[in-house]
Amino acid sequence: MALPTLTPEQRAEALAKAAEARKARSELLASIKSGKQSIEQVLQKAKEDKTIGKTKVTQLLKAVPGLGAVKVAALLEQAGIDPDRRAAGLGERQREALIEALK
Repeated sequence: MALPTLTPEQRAEALAKAAEARKARSELLASIKSGKQSIEQVLQKAKEDKTIGKTKVTQLLKAVPGLGAVKVAALLEQAGIDPDRRAAGLGERQREALIEALK
């Protein structure tokens, strides 16, 4: 499928929207890293908040202090979650299993 041809205005608008989304995601990950928000709070809001919902679970978990790539991979495997899954795509059981594993 070919990509649609965008006018310069549409392209600029899309670039601005993408930059805004990256900034919001960066702020979200920084708030998790600093401890302002817990991963539990963030996962509970994933269905309503577009920024959280579109963020990969792997990215969210790596922002938690003390969790690196190996521990995150083990947690996801233990909870039965695909590493490419986005936060909004988690089922209730998956979310609860993940939160329980982090306690």
